[in-house]
Amino acid sequence: MREGRLAAGYRWALLLGVAFLIFLVDQGSKYLVLRNLAYGEPWNPITSLKRLVSLTWVTNTGAAFGLLPDHGTLFAVVAIIVVIAILLYERHIPTDEPWLRIALGMQLGGAAGNLVDRLHYGHVIDFIDFKVWPIFNLADSAIVVGVCALAFYFWRSG
Repeated sequence: MREGRLAAGYRWALLLGVAFLIFLVDQGSKYLVLRNLAYGEPWNPITSLKRLVSLTWVTNTGAAFGLLPDHGTLFAVVAIIVVIAILLYERHIPTDEPWLRIALGMQLGGAAGNLVDRLHYGHVIDFIDFKVWPIFNLADSAIVVGVCALAFYFWRSG
């Protein structure tokens, strides 16, 4: 019985640990952006990379990568549903599937990071600008990588 509780605690620790790390890095990066960048003005400390990537603080009222602008309330509700669904689904994840927990932890942390922005500011803070792609943030990246890892997991497992 004690081993079962330890295993459950470990599983929760992995999921929530990844989510918390993603959340902290996302919110920390956004804090630095808000404190140090002028809105809409690109900045790049490595001038040779200026044509490829820069940091540009913008706001986003839509989904990841600026899709469907001005639907912030809808995406806040979706984020809440995603967070609850991941937390409820955790107990169904097989014990021997840590990568599944990591993928869901990435999605959980990213969804929580952007949800905090929507609730606090009314929009999401974006700042990673690759010039050929809409400006995004670390939470968006974590969500996309987590979804891709989840899709790969389900594809691999049949």
